[in-house]
Amino acid sequence: MISDSLRIAGAQMAPVWLDRAGTLAKVVAAIHAAADDGVQLLAFPEAFVPGYPWWIEWTDGARFDSSVQKALHAHYLDQAVQIEAGHLVDVCAAAKARAITVVLGIIERPLDRGGHSVYASVVTIDATGMVVTVHRKLMPTYEERLTWSPGDGHGLRTHRVGAFTLGALNCWENWMPLARASLYGQGEDLHVAVWPGSVRNTEEITRFMAREGRSYVMSVAGLLRRDQVPEQTPHFELLQRVLPEVMGEGGTCISGPDATWLVAPVAHEERIIAADVHHVRVREERQNFDAMGHYARPDVLELEVNRERQRAVRLRD
Repeated sequence: MISDSLRIAGAQMAPVWLDRAGTLAKVVAAIHAAADDGVQLLAFPEAFVPGYPWWIEWTDGARFDSSVQKALHAHYLDQAVQIEAGHLVDVCAAAKARAITVVLGIIERPLDRGGHSVYASVVTIDATGMVVTVHRKLMPTYEERLTWSPGDGHGLRTHRVGAFTLGALNCWENWMPLARASLYGQGEDLHVAVWPGSVRNTEEITRFMAREGRSYVMSVAGLLRRDQVPEQTPHFELLQRVLPEVMGEGGTCISGPDATWLVAPVAHEERIIAADVHHVRVREERQNFDAMGHYARPDVLELEVNRERQRAVRLRD
């Protein structure tokens, strides 16, 4: 019999910034630490491996043909995650060994788009160690468009985790009503929102999504301070001059389906933030509102979602 309860957690931590191997080692260690605490679902921040592109805002990122921007972007590509190359093998092995579902924000450098563009992707790895979804962020936000490519709808999918149906979105695409609706329509009742790290981003929308979806919502946010920038980063001296003391302050939080806090936003602390969730609470809250169930009007309003993976070239031999 499937348990009605699930222990979930967000890993609020700093990456080894722009260092894929170092950050993946932190991911594996966090999986084992969370599993020791009985966690069955562990999520990490947006773009966690190898890190969020904090430099763009502070180094004149929109200047065309800038040698600074080119050097930092090339380094970013070097440290990005290529799933086809096996970069997530150790993470998958840890998930399987500890029977834990992992939701991981990565910078993906996929071969199916030529291998030289990157996407902010959220990857779901199930408790058997299988990569079951790679969702590429639909629309990079503001200056993110200077380094990330727009994604597609292929990853707008949900998965069963115990009694729950899990879905996940990246950062500001959580503000996209139709993206949320696409997951609600697939039965989502446990939503993970991944963020680079700011309480202002998580403190309002987390409870709003929970109230709208009558679902549990966990926002997972990252940390980064200027003194954590590795010395081997290109243009290190420039970054030390222009970056603020704190770039990512956290903000990880968990809301119940009635929009009350299980865990209010946590700032400036590197730790695994856990809570026990109970599916009966979803069923109770849906008694009076179910966005894609008894409160929907598909005869009037209907959403069509294109989940085809977009490709620039289709080869036929």
